Amino acid sequence: MQRSQRFRRTLAAVALVATMVAGTAGWVSADTQTPVTGPPPGSAAWRSEGLVDPASTPGHVTAYFRGLSPEQQADLVRRHPLVVGNLDGAPVALRYAANRAALAADGRFPGLLAPGRQILAFDPRGRGQVAEVYGDLGSARHVAVIVPGSDIDAGSFDRKKDPYGTPTGMARSLRAATGSGTAVVAWAGYTTPVGVGVDAATGGLAEAGAERLARFADGLDAVGAPDPAVFCHSYGSVVCGLAAPRLDAADLVAFASPGMRADSASALGTSARVWAAKDPTDWIGRVPNVSVLGLGHGADPTSAPFGARRIPAEGARGHTGYFVPGTDSLAAFAAIAEGRAS
Repeated sequence: MQRSQRFRRTLAAVALVATMVAGTAGWVSADTQTPVTGPPPGSAAWRSEGLVDPASTPGHVTAYFRGLSPEQQADLVRRHPLVVGNLDGAPVALRYAANRAALAADGRFPGLLAPGRQILAFDPRGRGQVAEVYGDLGSARHVAVIVPGSDIDAGSFDRKKDPYGTPTGMARSLRAATGSGTAVVAWAGYTTPVGVGVDAATGGLAEAGAERLARFADGLDAVGAPDPAVFCHSYGSVVCGLAAPRLDAADLVAFASPGMRADSASALGTSARVWAAKDPTDWIGRVPNVSVLGLGHGADPTSAPFGARRIPAEGARGHTGYFVPGTDSLAAFAAIAEGRAS
């Protein structure tokens, strides 16, 4: 009898986890996604010219570009925009120029070509991936990186409805709440789950995203940027949890998290300070923090046993209200981003 009851409870937990939404779109049907992995598009043609291997470490890429003249660098942007624009360790200004060219040639996302936008990555494969910088990455004393959850891609990177549930809305808000010495990167650089389904309840897409996030952070380090504070929303916190042991970061902030695939902050294997926030009205609080047969993401990062530093979030509302101006969560995020939080 007891075994039967435990089995029923396990099945109930699995069912609940399988129906959770790990991002911002709500209770909708889901499509299974194939993660985008590997070097940038166009790498075969790039390699055929004997150029630096796109799979090289970002530090090696940085050293390679330093050995090129400005004319040679500009020529690579002209002939290989998709590679240069997505090559971690390449000069930031070159990546901006390359991605403007790639976006213009692609034509699907004209909003990303608006004057003043600094697109640090644009990968058109799959649903499209984008990273954008707010502020001056070259002179910043502090850097923050936003890692979003489900239903985010090149098409939903900007969204007027529910703006603080998008990478751009979060990044703009954090940038406005910090001083001019902070640069904020909205990083939608992995294949996110779509709606409700197995992708949202399992770690496959997060594992692929973790590798890309760690390499991206290594690229920031290679070009001389400070170690970032990484803000991880919903399913993005699963990505951050899996990336943690190899992620070059000063702080890891999990908010609206279904779990980080670790039992505790110490189990993440990171030297970064680990923070967590969850507001009382966030539906993520109804998602069971279990891990059963590969479904679910484990312990609640805001629970006392997990051991993360707790961030006040009583003023936030819902799953995407943490970056709304005037909230206690945004004030805390700004303090963390600027290195003022204790």
